[in-house]
Amino acid sequence: MNDIESLNIEGMSFEEAYEKLNEIVNKMENSEVSLDESIQYYETGILLKNHCEKKLKNAEVKIKKVISNKIEPI
Repeated sequence: MNDIESLNIEGMSFEEAYEKLNEIVNKMENSEVSLDESIQYYETGILLKNHCEKKLKNAEVKIKKVISNKIEPI
């Protein structure tokens, strides 16, 4: 549980956050945690989900910028 408490979510890449989120989901689905741990995992999961959504939104904005600035052929 201590590894969850010490996470630096803002410093994570999308892939790191997504992997950690999947680990949490698997632990909760397999009932490997107590009720108190489940609550803490849930809170951390929400933070990870929000972080992933933010990363995806930023990527979408960048892609839209690239598309809108079509490069003319040479």
